[in-house]
Amino acid sequence: MSQEIDARGLSCPQPVILTLEALKKMSGGQLEVLVDTDTSVENVSRAATSQGWRVEAVGQEADCYRLSLAKG
Repeated sequence: MSQEIDARGLSCPQPVILTLEALKKMSGGQLEVLVDTDTSVENVSRAATSQGWRVEAVGQEADCYRLSLAKG
C-alpha cells in the first residue's frame, strides 16, 4: 500500500506529526512525504527511522523535497 502526505508550507513539527500519524496506521508499505525545507527533511527522516521505517530516497523537485519511506 502506498500513500502520500503533502506537508509543504507547514512548519515543524507539523510534517513530523502528520508522518508519524500515517506510519502508525500502516503496518508496512510505502509512504511519500512532500516537504519544502531542509529541516523538515531531516526531522521527518529521523522520525521515520525511529519507527523502523527506511528512507529509500530523498528527491528534490522544483518547489519541494519528496521523501520515499518504506517498511516491509
